[in-house]
Amino acid sequence: MRAPQLAQALRVGEVFLKNESSRLGLPAFKILGASWAIYRALESHTGRALGPWRTTHELAEQLAPLRPMTLAAATDGNHGRAVARMAALLGFASRIYVPAGTAQARIDAIAGEGAHVEVVDGTYDDAVARSARDAGERCLIISDTSWPGYEEVPRWVMEGYSTILWEVDDELARGGDTGPDLVAVQIGVGALAAAVVSHYRQPGRDSQAMLVSVEPTHAACMLASMEAGEIVSVPGPHDSIMAGLNCGRPSIVAWPIVSDGMDVFIAIDDERAREAMRALAGVEVVAGETGGSGLAGLLELLTGPENEKHRENLRIDKATRVLVLITEGATDPEAYAEIIG
Repeated sequence: MRAPQLAQALRVGEVFLKNESSRLGLPAFKILGASWAIYRALESHTGRALGPWRTTHELAEQLAPLRPMTLAAATDGNHGRAVARMAALLGFASRIYVPAGTAQARIDAIAGEGAHVEVVDGTYDDAVARSARDAGERCLIISDTSWPGYEEVPRWVMEGYSTILWEVDDELARGGDTGPDLVAVQIGVGALAAAVVSHYRQPGRDSQAMLVSVEPTHAACMLASMEAGEIVSVPGPHDSIMAGLNCGRPSIVAWPIVSDGMDVFIAIDDERAREAMRALAGVEVVAGETGGSGLAGLLELLTGPENEKHRENLRIDKATRVLVLITEGATDPEAYAEIIG
């Protein structure tokens, strides 16, 4: 959707919002990556291509010989819920690990999909390490981050996320628009950002968009890694309200793609995220703390204390067309209501 009110606030030509606050019945984009990764992981596990199917019920029947099977993952909320939803559709169990401090509403939503949810006394990275220990013949780990020896599944997750960008291209083409000049994307471990870079840096693409990554100040692991010139970990606590971005270490699969293709790395505080949520509510878009963080980064970049310098360096003017990804809805309704007022 177009958001002229936001374009005026940012002093740019156009703002396009790709709203992923509802995707296949869930309040976030994550099921795009989880569903494709699970499908590919099951093919890899069985050593064969799955046969033809038309409904998830038919697919579940085809996979019945694998039961009992568990799908496990670590999450700050949305990825784990997507994995749990897919497990239930396929007749599998699910075990989801969340870091300490995860909002109860997000835990309840994951459990509501039929998952066993375990709170890990530590950060998201600790939850990832715990989930990895469950890997076995009857348990597949479906992670959106990677570590040495575990790289295929996160690549498939990234492939699934590319659907979002192709949909953007199709919608802009229907309106007679060319691609955006500037794209803002939020970064946790970097899987979505890697999908964005891969899409907008693909060979033969007509235009080259400026790509801006956004992270919370206390969990800016990609920014810290860029400054160090290699992957580094940012110690916790990772306590931003942008819960989906509270990650202390980039994915080793996403890192080379993002570090090579992203133009700007920015870290923001929680107040910017609240400001973005309110601005989006003003154009009738319900976005959670993580969901609105792409816009929050642009508010810092284009309206903050150094905005004139940034505009000049990035050649941003009143003709610039901006794409903002809204990656989740109000996944913590109580917090959303408190912020929006």
